[in-house]
Amino acid sequence: MEKQKNAVGRRKEAVTRVFLTKGSGNITVNGKDYKAYFPLVYLQNQVESPLKTIDSADKFDITINATGGGVKGQAEAVKLGIARALLQVNPEYKPALKSAGLLTRDSRAVERKKPGKKKARKSFQFSKR
Repeated sequence: MEKQKNAVGRRKEAVTRVFLTKGSGNITVNGKDYKAYFPLVYLQNQVESPLKTIDSADKFDITINATGGGVKGQAEAVKLGIARALLQVNPEYKPALKSAGLLTRDSRAVERKKPGKKKARKSFQFSKR
């Protein structure tokens, strides 16, 4: 790998740009260490999962720009972005990443509010009489 690889991850309203270079395993999100940016352990595990799947947690330095959405959406977007970037580094990682479900974009998002209703599906209380 002669230069950096980059990929985009998305989830709900969150968009992350992931830049992968050879290195010692540093993961930076918006200028902070990922453990400071994602303080909850289960979100840190989400970020690490693509690297753990292919056993290369200390081979790459990863820089991430995350925008939009909430912390959970951003963590899941980072997971997809890292998996896609790793695929550019070595296409042989695909079976392992795919079987772990890391290459699938989770397309679920908030449904829009409909006119005449309180929320997307919730209606006002019905009264027969």
